Amino acid sequence: MQLPLEVTFRGMDHSDAIEADVRRQAEKLERRFGRIMSCRVVVEAPHRHNRKGRLYRVSVDLKIPGHEIAVTNAGPENHAHEDMHVAIRDVFDAARRRLQDFARKNQGSVKTKDVPLHGKIVRLFADEGYGFIGASDGGEVYFHRNAVADGDFEDLRMDDEVRFVVVEREGENGVQASTVKPIGKRHLVDRA
Repeated sequence: MQLPLEVTFRGMDHSDAIEADVRRQAEKLERRFGRIMSCRVVVEAPHRHNRKGRLYRVSVDLKIPGHEIAVTNAGPENHAHEDMHVAIRDVFDAARRRLQDFARKNQGSVKTKDVPLHGKIVRLFADEGYGFIGASDGGEVYFHRNAVADGDFEDLRMDDEVRFVVVEREGENGVQASTVKPIGKRHLVDRA
């Protein structure tokens, strides 16, 4: 973390054991998601006038580049949270899930339907086993012989029309197609 972990106690005295538990949980998060800039944790004891068991409240506020994630265990009564360590574990588990969701969305690995794009083969290196597609948006997309489906790489020619699906992350040759399917002109529909 860029900033040191902050642990605040409310309605209760400071506890080295509880702070150690919070630090352990925060270190686990940082090992898994190294881009955490800061982490603030508030551990709060319930008001003493509660008639039922004392449910502890723990909140975690994480700052990561361009985003803030705040999690608390406040919600429906969970009597397991009468144990401070369980309350801490549960709120950090929730924070971990939120970080995982954020990371998946940020990396583009949230499932979306792959819509095949359309283009023409503009460069073909048959001996090396790769080529480039001129996409309908004007860009070029690299493809390898292993990406060709519904046909053989050897059958491809310059200006052949293809449909293709782009890989989520760029490769060393730029934008890359994971699947390339040759199509004939009869399959195209003009949508002008």
